[in-house]
Formats: sequence, structure tokens, C-alpha cells
Amino acid sequence: MKFFKEVGRYMLLMRKVLVLPDRWKMFFRQFPKELEKLGLQSLPIVLIISVFIGAILTIQTKLNTENPLLPTYSTGLVTRDTLLLEFSSTILCLILAGKIGSNIASEIGTMRITEQIDALEIMGVNSANYLILPKIVAFVVMIPFLVIISMGVGLIGGYLVGVFSDIITVADYLLGIQYAFIPYYVLYSLVKSLVFAFIISSVAAYYGYYAYGGALDVGKASTNAVVNSSILILFFNLLITNLMLN
Repeated sequence: MKFFKEVGRYMLLMRKVLVLPDRWKMFFRQFPKELEKLGLQSLPIVLIISVFIGAILTIQTKLNTENPLLPTYSTGLVTRDTLLLEFSSTILCLILAGKIGSNIASEIGTMRITEQIDALEIMGVNSANYLILPKIVAFVVMIPFLVIISMGVGLIGGYLVGVFSDIITVADYLLGIQYAFIPYYVLYSLVKSLVFAFIISSVAAYYGYYAYGGALDVGKASTNAVVNSSILILFFNLLITNLMLN
């Protein structure tokens, strides 16, 4: 019963959030701030993780596929498709769920326990729409750019392995990342990331919005937001993969 209660309350909250803002001026004042906080400030971690994952994928693939029957370009091919299909969308969003999800939940949760949200409601403001909509829209707008950057930087990480080691030659790697390229994989990855961005931002906002109590409850809300959004990401990853790749 608790599960259905939580789902129902989440749906009711989203009905309040996903409406046209009462004051567009306030929305457009908040929107750029959220773009910077949720998108641009996530760029360093995306760059660092992606370059190392690209390098590690290249090394692991090469070392575990030492077979003269396999073509020399197979390492670059596997690295490219792994980055495109899974890492730069699903795994990256799981990582961002920890950073961005906890940030949103703790920020809104702090506003709830300090009664700032109650003050907005008393003034007749749709607090859910005012606080949550800019965050959801900003993160959904920024996630395709983060995913594309992650793909590019991951491939550069694999390229650096070829440049600075003798594990794989640069020529073999470049041939692999160009061989039998399927542009649809990029579209598939972007569609997934848009869904995951909405899940992360909306679920985190939900747990923060209903965080009653004290500072400890804000921490619990952040933890619940990260755990539940991660589970939903994995579930929708399976669902979207069956729908788009079968």
C-alpha cells in the first residue's frame, strides 16, 4: 500500500509542477541559474569519468580479446559501442543521480523544514511549479550536451591509450571507432538520457518537497532520492532498450 501511496503522491506533485508558470519572469530568472548549477557544474566530473572509462575500456577490451582470429579494429569498435549504448547514457546518469539528485533533494528539503515552502504557499504561489519546474527543464535541456561530451571524451580517452602505450596502435583504434558506425545508437542514447534526466530531477524534487522534520530527515530524503532514482533508471533502461533496439 505504501508503494501506491508514494506513486499517487508523486503523480499529484507532478500535476502541480508540469503546468505553465504563473510568472514567466521568475521562471526565466531561475532557469539560467539551474542550467549552470545542474549542467555546467557537472561538466568536470563528466569529463574526468569519461576519459578514464574510455581508456579503461580500451585497455580491458584489448587485453581480454587477444585472439589472432579477431580483426585488429575490434577493440575500437567495442569501446565505441559500449560508450554509445550504455556508459554515456545509463552509467553516467547513475553517477549524476548521486550528485544532482542529492543536491536537488537537499536544497528543496531544507526549504521545506525551514518553512520557506509554507511561506510561498501562504502567499498564493504554486511552490511546486516555482521551485521544481526550472530544475527539471534545466537538467533535461543540459543532459544531451553532457552525454555527447561524454561520448567524445570517452573516445579521446581510448585514443590516448594508443598514443601513450603500445597496447593498441592509433591506426587500429581509429579504424575501430569508424567501422560500421550506426548513427541510431546516438539517438537511442539521447532518448534514454532525456528520460533519465526527468527521473533524476523529478524524483529528487519529490523526496525533498515532502521532507518533514529536521536536518536528519533531509539526509534521509537525499538518500531515498538517489536510491529510488537509480532503481528507476535501471528499470527504464531495460524498458527503452527493449522498445528501441528490438
